[in-house]
Amino acid sequence: MADEPVEDLLRLLAPRVLGALTRRYGQFDSCEDAVQEALLAAAVQWPKQGVPDSPQAWLTTVATRRLTDQWRSDHARRQREANVAALAPTDAALTAGPGEEQPPEQDDTLTLLFLCCHPALSEASQLALTLRAVGGLTTAHVARAFLAPEATMAQRISRAKQRIKATGIPFRLPPDAERPGRLRVVLHVLYLIFNQGYTEPLADESRQPGIGLTDEAIRLTRELHRLLPNDGEVAGLLALMLLIEARRPARTGSDGSLVPLAEQDRALWDGSAIHEGTQLITAALSGSPLGPYQVQAAIAAVHDEAARAQDTDWPQILALYQLLGQMAPGPMVTLSRAVAVAMVQGPLSGLDLLKSLDDDERMAGHHRLHAVRAHLLEMAGDDEGAVAAYREAARLADNEPEQRYLAERAARLAG
Repeated sequence: MADEPVEDLLRLLAPRVLGALTRRYGQFDSCEDAVQEALLAAAVQWPKQGVPDSPQAWLTTVATRRLTDQWRSDHARRQREANVAALAPTDAALTAGPGEEQPPEQDDTLTLLFLCCHPALSEASQLALTLRAVGGLTTAHVARAFLAPEATMAQRISRAKQRIKATGIPFRLPPDAERPGRLRVVLHVLYLIFNQGYTEPLADESRQPGIGLTDEAIRLTRELHRLLPNDGEVAGLLALMLLIEARRPARTGSDGSLVPLAEQDRALWDGSAIHEGTQLITAALSGSPLGPYQVQAAIAAVHDEAARAQDTDWPQILALYQLLGQMAPGPMVTLSRAVAVAMVQGPLSGLDLLKSLDDDERMAGHHRLHAVRAHLLEMAGDDEGAVAAYREAARLADNEPEQRYLAERAARLAG
């Protein structure tokens, strides 16, 4: 472990140290602040002095010192000092130098994920807190990843911690009866983090290496899969992320322009990620109850396994989308199913299915509905209708590469 780059090692250890302190002392907000201070101290000291033999013990010791110092210096909370003294580790642990062994800690990463994704928190707070507490990112890194001001992100994280404190959310795994529903929230948050990084912006080179949201989502989901190796939906989500991320090298041109799936150079796709994702989803489908993430991963695998766009098994994809529509109905599933219908039954059938979304308020003002309609109208030979739909999609799109791609499609058809 000591040979790993310091930044990667700290991000790996951060949730384990935070989980151990929170389990021992409660007070998630204070423990999280103390762990952040310990991470900063390690980031400064380890590159110069070397990584200690027991880096997790080093971080735990330093964070515990920060925590006890904070409580002891808070004169308004003198009464709590007695409780802290009773709960504190032995003097030997508190005075242990960097690298000295402490008793091994259990891994509380899963409990920490459930806490950060608690339904009492807003979705935005769940995302930010997961990246900070479980991902080990600084507030500045989280803000940069979401293209938000650091002060805004700091307030969001602070409110989330105060919400946990005010509502008295316990640091423990949810009861068995609640766990499947709570796990769905965790998976949803991880998928949102992945999608945020994958779609916004398409080709942002300003972010520092190692803090991309797609990489972070995959890392956290891989860690969740380590903790829950027999959960098919966890494996399905990890497979889905890997299979989608594998296409990134071909997703944009050298000028940053968007390249649609059918036109991508598949030789640029990441074969190792496709292999891993395909193995994951194959194993999950054969040994676990079927869930929506597994179906989505199976669809992605069918796309990725086709050597050429024209080799894509569209009947299989359509069957999978029909199954997904039964398991997790929604307008975005219908939108994707319309494309599959068009590829199997013809564009007019796909356009007929799209009509069911015209009065869906969830799709009002969404550029993807107009973009899919434009594509199907173009397939049907209605160039005039396709131009109008492409232009409307470009007007509604919220990132520049997609706007440019849609506008160029309209201009090409308009002649």
